[in-house]
Amino acid sequence: MTIAAIQEEIIDEFSLFDDWLDKYEHIIEIGKELEPMDAGFQTEDNLVKGCQSQVWLHAAMEGEQLVFQANSDAIITKGLVALMVRVLSGHRPEEIAQADMAFIEAIGLHEHLSPTRSNGLASMVKKMKMFGLAYQAKQMK
Repeated sequence: MTIAAIQEEIIDEFSLFDDWLDKYEHIIEIGKELEPMDAGFQTEDNLVKGCQSQVWLHAAMEGEQLVFQANSDAIITKGLVALMVRVLSGHRPEEIAQADMAFIEAIGLHEHLSPTRSNGLASMVKKMKMFGLAYQAKQMK
């Protein structure tokens, strides 16, 4: 499934909810379904800077695809990083680096998250895209 198709799927999911309390509940549920992160990856190097909560993000190549593992100590933030992993994990680095994360605006996250959570979300996206760029550069060597 392409990054764009996954985003469309998420937009469709969120359109089923009428109010933001239900959407927050859905984000929390998504976080609960996040694959457990290897505890060895919960290091200072993998911390996402700019998040109020602690968010760890690890990336590794599996074949030609970049795969992410993530975790957070806050339930909504864990759901947000789980959404990002769902969209970007398992794609080629150049696809990740160039991904248009339009679903964030389409489902209203920037509008309904607190400024600190919104900044944290932007930091997650930035770090994941930087991983994409870094692994893309490694492949070009």
